Amino acid sequence: MSLRVGKAAVLGAGVMGAQIAAHMVNADIPVTLFDLTAKGSDPSEVAKRAIENLKKLSPPPCVTRDRLGYIEPANYDQNLEKLRDCDLVIEAIAERMDWKLDLYKRISPYVKPDVVLASNTSGLSIEEMGRALPEALRSRFCGLHFFNPPRYMTLLELIPVAATDPALADGLEAFLTTVLGKGVVRAFDTPNFIANRIGVFSILAVFHHTQELGLSFDAADAVTGALIGRASSATYRTSDVVGFDTMSHVVKGMNARLGSDPWHKYYQIPAWQQAMIDKGVLGNKTGFGVYKRDGKIFTVFDPAKQGYVPSGAKADPAVETILGLEDPVEKMAQLRQSTHPQAQLVWRSLRDLFHYSAYHLVDVADNARDLDLGARWGYGWREGPFETWQASGWEATATAIRADIEAGRAMADAPLPAWVFDGRKGVHSPQGSYSSRENAVKPRSTLPVYRRQHFPEPVVGEEWPNGKTIFETDAVRMWTTAPPGSDDVAVLSFRSKANAIGADVIAGIVEAVRRAESDYKGLVIWQARPPFSAGANLSAANAAIERGAFDAIERAAGMFQQMTSALKYAQVPTVAAVNGMAVGGGCEIVMHCARAVVAFEARLGLVEAGVGLVPGGGGLKEFAERAAKSAGSSNINDPLTFLTAPFQAINSAKVAANAIEAREMGFVRDSDIIVFNPNEILYVAQQTARGMYEAGYRPALPPLGVRVAGRGGVATLEATLTNMLGGGRITEHDYRVGKGIANGLCGGEVESGSLVGEDWLLSVERRQFVELSKTEKTQARIKNMLETGKALRN
Repeated sequence: MSLRVGKAAVLGAGVMGAQIAAHMVNADIPVTLFDLTAKGSDPSEVAKRAIENLKKLSPPPCVTRDRLGYIEPANYDQNLEKLRDCDLVIEAIAERMDWKLDLYKRISPYVKPDVVLASNTSGLSIEEMGRALPEALRSRFCGLHFFNPPRYMTLLELIPVAATDPALADGLEAFLTTVLGKGVVRAFDTPNFIANRIGVFSILAVFHHTQELGLSFDAADAVTGALIGRASSATYRTSDVVGFDTMSHVVKGMNARLGSDPWHKYYQIPAWQQAMIDKGVLGNKTGFGVYKRDGKIFTVFDPAKQGYVPSGAKADPAVETILGLEDPVEKMAQLRQSTHPQAQLVWRSLRDLFHYSAYHLVDVADNARDLDLGARWGYGWREGPFETWQASGWEATATAIRADIEAGRAMADAPLPAWVFDGRKGVHSPQGSYSSRENAVKPRSTLPVYRRQHFPEPVVGEEWPNGKTIFETDAVRMWTTAPPGSDDVAVLSFRSKANAIGADVIAGIVEAVRRAESDYKGLVIWQARPPFSAGANLSAANAAIERGAFDAIERAAGMFQQMTSALKYAQVPTVAAVNGMAVGGGCEIVMHCARAVVAFEARLGLVEAGVGLVPGGGGLKEFAERAAKSAGSSNINDPLTFLTAPFQAINSAKVAANAIEAREMGFVRDSDIIVFNPNEILYVAQQTARGMYEAGYRPALPPLGVRVAGRGGVATLEATLTNMLGGGRITEHDYRVGKGIANGLCGGEVESGSLVGEDWLLSVERRQFVELSKTEKTQARIKNMLETGKALRN
């Protein structure tokens, strides 16, 4: 990766610009945020107010509020000199070409010669913008299109143009992929690029067919959301989220720039939506749009009645049955054959989306994979249009589409391209994806940054190597990634539901550690799909409780503790590669590995209190040891000082919302590594293990003694529980669970300041775990969690 960004600037402090700045500081890049000069006493008030408004957004654009301090407010009249220090400048002002061109002329004298300059536009011509720049800067310019909200949306479209330096585009793609954690798709300089071109057309198609079939808006949403692998906001609720004004702007751009398009007459928003815009009703940003809440009643707009009616339409059971079919070929066939309006809505909107995507592939995307990934990442679809088509039977679906076109039932009469009928079974294969522009199969990018992704997100039809198996059971698989130079660090993956940890997984981990110590430079624990682990197998624990086999429960807890100890004291480095959620016992595995490589948005926590238990796999022991170490290396000799925050987090079963918060809460150590792109964590974990091994890794020696807070610490934490109980914030059983956690953290019934060994701390944990499992209220909590998936307060 050749591009280094020490400091960035964002021009435009609107909703997108401010959130782009926030994500930059998430990645430890300081940002200067520019906007117009305010008329009052503070010329940078506009940018300052935008930074302050970031605190109010949900979900939060910045990982912690204090990071907003690294966004410096600025204005164009006084502060353009600050651009001289910026390696990356992203323009994100309103979608007005004249405004953008004026701004480029204004900033050009102040930017570095080797700056990377980009426009975050949703569809304006990058070529036209670039021509406004001095000749020397044109090779440094390209388009970028972040999706809202920038922190959470995977897609980032990169639009280089003829003048863009190819090396700059490659370096920028690597930076965006690794440093900002994005899924980068290169787009052509066409209206709305890839994702909005396809996604907005899909919305317009549903709008059209909803009206044609006489369906209500909520009835349409009931079958165009999660049931077909789309975002739960479906179609009309998505338009509320996006904003009617934004939708209108994008659609008007398509109407103005795509005059010869066969679908041109559909590039307009419906009359009912335009009427709402005229009244200032824009969707969620103005409080309501298609949907509106009246007290406790949710309502939906009815164009026929020109008002709101109660909302609550659901998928017809027969249609839901069709959409639930596992065989996509049969599903598509039944959708075509069904006469139910909801089934026809799904078939017709998919038919026209497939037609549109095939016709426009040549001018919208380099290949079918880029189009599918753009739609998936930009709109939250489970599959892109070509993936859905290919999975549902390419030839039969194509024949049905052609028949509907010829019969005048499709939205446009343009024929499907000839390549659709050349005998192919789809557009994706193990060799790559079809490019209609080059009439060839295009493999994945060979940029060096993608060597960091052993398993990038596949599209339908792709096959990924399984690596080389070392050993496998029904519960785990130990393997290597196999290519030369990457088979020296072993990987262990779980096979249980939600990667839960039962006796068979525990045995697999112990065996993997033994084999890694014998034959490999390290061991990485990594799961192909999140979560990392949902924790201990609660069903197995419940079965033992129902049998009254509490001796077996204690033995199982002891085995779990031996396993985490094996990870901690292995003779080769053990690395937890964490994506998704790692809670309960999964979090304890992370805490005991020599190092953790954690995806930025991973969630970690010790949540056993939620089912009336205490962490029993060494998690409390680890916090006790760390508190003792912190106390011993500071002027504060009392370990209790360093246990208050962990006690509160564990007692409330709090889960860190991201890796940064997990570090602050103590589940992730300062020495652990946070990775922004989850597809890179396996590679980074392997490299971490390798580096530790080559540096002469030795596990830490067990502590000769851990100075604990003892009875005094327990009493202090118990006083907190007493206050919470008296205030009605916890129940009596919560109190009992909290006291068990306090005992585990403080070392149990010993004098404050006593030195105890790890075995003692582990025995305190086990005893509290088993004693709580004997109580009726804990048993009720476990059963409720298994039956409902929710915590019971009793």
